[in-house]
Amino acid sequence: MTETTVGIGGAAESTDMVLNIGPQHPSTHGVLRLRLVLDGERIASAEPVVGYMHRGAEKLFEARDYRQIVMLANRHDWLSAFSNELGVVMAVERMLGMEVPERAVWMRTLLAELNRVLNHLMFLGSYPLELGGITPIFHAFREREELQAVMEEISGGRMHYMFNRVGGLKEDLPAGWLGRARAAIADVRTRMDVYDNLVRGNEIFRGRTRGVGVLSAEAVHAYGVSGPIARASGVDFDLRRDEPYLAYGELQDVLKVVTRTEGDCLARFECLLEQTHNALDLAVACLDRMDDLPPGPVNQRLPKVLKAPEGHTYAWTENPLGINGYYLVSKGEKTPYRLKLRSASYNNIQALAVLLPGQLVADMVSILGSLFFVVGDIDK
Repeated sequence: MTETTVGIGGAAESTDMVLNIGPQHPSTHGVLRLRLVLDGERIASAEPVVGYMHRGAEKLFEARDYRQIVMLANRHDWLSAFSNELGVVMAVERMLGMEVPERAVWMRTLLAELNRVLNHLMFLGSYPLELGGITPIFHAFREREELQAVMEEISGGRMHYMFNRVGGLKEDLPAGWLGRARAAIADVRTRMDVYDNLVRGNEIFRGRTRGVGVLSAEAVHAYGVSGPIARASGVDFDLRRDEPYLAYGELQDVLKVVTRTEGDCLARFECLLEQTHNALDLAVACLDRMDDLPPGPVNQRLPKVLKAPEGHTYAWTENPLGINGYYLVSKGEKTPYRLKLRSASYNNIQALAVLLPGQLVADMVSILGSLFFVVGDIDK
């Protein structure tokens, strides 16, 4: 009988382990990979690996004319399609020096805020789901369906609305639509306390999120983080207030920029929740204003071949997930010479490199989910 001794090495206890989260993972809202280096139960370093969903949208923009690029623009963040369209048509209108009819301005503002609510409701339901709470997602989808119905009625689309046009909107609202939209918003507002009581007031949810994944204001500035995530860290910046576009200049008394100073997962959730409440208030204010507007056009007549003059411009908007910007360069042709997209999620997700080190592996999903990103918006 031969006795064999197997050695494992004297430094085994201090050896780092590399762990890949993804690229197919259910809690990442798309195909994202995280390369984590672990020291025991602690994360020593983290590297987000992106690009698995890359479609090359910025190059595709160069092969489509100014009417066709709207279709490409609304797909990178599939939860914010209307807002994505809005940014690109505003860039083209700015190049053309085009004035949009007042009725279209207020309709765009209204639909942008309804799109913001739809986006936020998805995360308000899916974030607790990622932490093990299944009930809120059913409430979120019920509210989403009620608002989706009025969005679908005017555009025919449930996710990709294709309702913006260069110079305005596709068509006017159907008869009686304002009343149906008002009723839907009123219904949703009466049930929004579910998230305050069921989620924010839940001690398990608070235990998993309070003090976890604290993002400093310095890191927000360093990585270009924007939207509710930046405001949860005390960075008080919102384009709707600080550089108004559409009708936001006239809505300053209703618009409330929600901020927190804690910068943790709970603060990010609270910012998202309170911003949803405010978006519903803004939508009601837009409906009140539209009731007083006289009938009129909702778009400008365009030539058969639309060409933007030579030059360049940058149009940015406060999308639901953060700052969305389009840098448009024209050589006077019917297609953009270059169209660079600055998406909110791309910058926001880079902050994981400083957010995850030092955290427990068990808290990784809590932190990841609290960044409220869409992977299509990262990979473009």
